[in-house]
Amino acid sequence: MPEILYEDNHLIAVNKRASELSQGDKSGDISLDAGVKKYLAEKYNKPGEVFLGVVHRLDRPVSGVILYARTSKSLRRMNEMFRSSLVKKIYLAIVKERPPENEATITHYLKRNGKHNKTLVFDKEVKESKKASLTYRIAGRSDRFYLLEIELHSGRHHQIRAQLAAIGSPVKGDLKYGFSRSNENGGISLLARKLEFVHPVKKENIVITAPFPEGDLWKVFNYE
Repeated sequence: MPEILYEDNHLIAVNKRASELSQGDKSGDISLDAGVKKYLAEKYNKPGEVFLGVVHRLDRPVSGVILYARTSKSLRRMNEMFRSSLVKKIYLAIVKERPPENEATITHYLKRNGKHNKTLVFDKEVKESKKASLTYRIAGRSDRFYLLEIELHSGRHHQIRAQLAAIGSPVKGDLKYGFSRSNENGGISLLARKLEFVHPVKKENIVITAPFPEGDLWKVFNYE
C-alpha cells in the first residue's frame, strides 16, 4: 500500500521510495501510480478504471513527494502551475565533494541524450538544449558528506543530478553522473523533500513534506 502524505477529493500525494517507478513504462515493472489507483479503487469502492493524472515525475532512483491529480480539472490546473513555476520544489541531496560556494544559483543548458538516458550539460545554449536553473545551499555536513538543500526553478530531465555533477558534486550513489560507488538500496541520495503550492480548487496554501528515507545517514545532518 502506498504511503499517503496528502489526500483530498482533488489531489493525492504519496511518498515514493527509491527504485519505484512513478509511472508504468516498457519495463513492465509495477508502478507507483498503479498502486495508488488500486488504493483509491478499494478505499472508495470505485468500479471500473480510476482516474489518476500524473502531475510530475521523479526519476526511478529518487525518493520523496510525488503528486497525482484525482480529477481532470485539478490535473489541468496543476500542470499549468508547474509550467508557470508556481509550485515551490525543495529537494535534499547528499554529496561527497563540497560545492564551490556555500550558496549559489546555477544555470546551465541541458540536452537530453535519449539513447543513453542521460542529460548533457552546457554553459551556453546549444541546439536542442533547454535552460535549467536551481539554487542550492549547504544545509549540513558530516565527517564525509555534505547535505545540500535545493530549490528547483525548472523541471528538466535529470536536472539536479546533471547540474550538481557539472559543478563537481555528484549525488551520492549516482553512478550515471560520476559518483564512485552505488548505494546499497540501488537508489541515489536525492530526496524530493517538499512541495508548496496554492490548491488548484480550494485556493489554500498546501505544504507536503516527505519523511527521510530509512538509514542513519540522513539523520546525522540534523536537518529540520
